[in-house]
Amino acid sequence: MTDWRAVGIGFVVQVLVGLFAFAIPGIGHAAAGLIGGFAAGYVAGGGLGNGAWHGLLAGAIGGIVVAVLFGAGLSIAGGIGFGPLGFLAGLGTIAVAVVVALILAIDSAIAGAVGGLIG
Repeated sequence: MTDWRAVGIGFVVQVLVGLFAFAIPGIGHAAAGLIGGFAAGYVAGGGLGNGAWHGLLAGAIGGIVVAVLFGAGLSIAGGIGFGPLGFLAGLGTIAVAVVVALILAIDSAIAGAVGGLIG
């Protein structure tokens, strides 16, 4: 059974670290996924499988939220004249970022498995 409290904690940790991750693109976002996934798995406990599940959920949800916020910001910036595509620039960014976020949720699942083993 999914412990939504653990997923929520992992999600919040990942979003907070993810907001600062833009300072170190790539490495920072991977670290955000690892830290958030570990937190979710640790709080959920229950071994490798349970920790991996909770880490995966926290990583996927956190990554999607950060991607949507970033894309919305680009869309607003494009809409007020910063970019040739206007509002469409943000939509394309959201689509690509959501796919990347889901792929990066795999590292959250791995870190969640470690957290679940420890917790």
